[in-house]
Amino acid sequence: MTTFGFLSTYPPTRCGLATFTAALASAVPGPGDPDSRVVRVDDLVPAGAAVPGRRTAVVGDLRPGSVDSRVAAARSLDACDVVIVQHEYGIYGGPDGDEILDVLARIAAPCVVVLHTVRESPTAHQRWLLERVAGLASAVVVMTRAGADLLERRYAVDASKVHVIPHGVTPWVPVAVPPPATRPTVLTWGLIGPGKGIEWGIRALADRAAPRLRPRYVVAGQTHPKVLLEQGEVYRDSLADLARDLGVQGDLVLDGHYRDTAELAGLVAGADIVLLPYDSREQTTSGVLVEALAAGKPVIATRFPHAVELLSGGAGILVDHENPAQIAAALTAILGRRELVAGMKAAGAEESHETGWAEVGAQYRLLGTDLLRAAAA
Repeated sequence: MTTFGFLSTYPPTRCGLATFTAALASAVPGPGDPDSRVVRVDDLVPAGAAVPGRRTAVVGDLRPGSVDSRVAAARSLDACDVVIVQHEYGIYGGPDGDEILDVLARIAAPCVVVLHTVRESPTAHQRWLLERVAGLASAVVVMTRAGADLLERRYAVDASKVHVIPHGVTPWVPVAVPPPATRPTVLTWGLIGPGKGIEWGIRALADRAAPRLRPRYVVAGQTHPKVLLEQGEVYRDSLADLARDLGVQGDLVLDGHYRDTAELAGLVAGADIVLLPYDSREQTTSGVLVEALAAGKPVIATRFPHAVELLSGGAGILVDHENPAQIAAALTAILGRRELVAGMKAAGAEESHETGWAEVGAQYRLLGTDLLRAAAA
């Protein structure tokens, strides 16, 4: 039996890292293994008490800035056989979240660090921090080949520690597809905030090459809790203002409703295209991207590394950043072309092969077993 410990943000915090951890912690324990033990990182955004998931138990909290909290978190995690830490800049306290180093240094158990961000052009401190985190880890996981290549090219990280395990997806349960809309639907979903590039999608509505198509652009998701805390709804309001200025307010739906898995599946089922117009040129992991492909949807995305890796095989169309004309041309190329859509769906299914959480959890479980075997030897 192997006990797995996790360190990360965790529900009810609403962020990609928390959602990822909840799914992975439920998927990792094998038959006969104890439930995963989670130390939840307090991201200083009030969200309520932790919500234990299937096969998980929340055993503590890590509060940024608190030495006592770091000592207690490390003690709880070190009682596990294998520890899995989610690393993202800024969530652990200190510059760029460098308080994580104190926690890692206190853990003697084999430790897997999952890197959610690997930057092409980090600051000097970010580079030092990532290299130090990797040095303290027993193994480093990235979710794309692009992330592994970037570590090799730009960082002093022991290549023998690096493993590529894809981002997991929850199998899409077939739902009743809504009746065909009179207009095609383009969907962007997820937590909303600056950097999502939604303004470029709105500009594409005004720059469309074929006005007869008149797609409806649905932006579904709450404003990111940290953005809401620091900036309010400034970004969302700016999107509505832009649509009015361009005269496409009737083509845009800004839906801030939070959806559970079943509601989201219904929303995605009714979409014709998923649009990811992200500003980031360095994003090596996108949960929305893998979920869109698993749902069988054609994707239009800017050329961030994860999109280049997954869409180059024909599952979607890549466009330049901040280029609404290319987005409009891609919409025109896809809408109404059934054979092209069918080919994209098949390519997406191929990319999504064996990325269900059960398969991904098994890969982490095997990695943990290997680390324990190596430690014993």
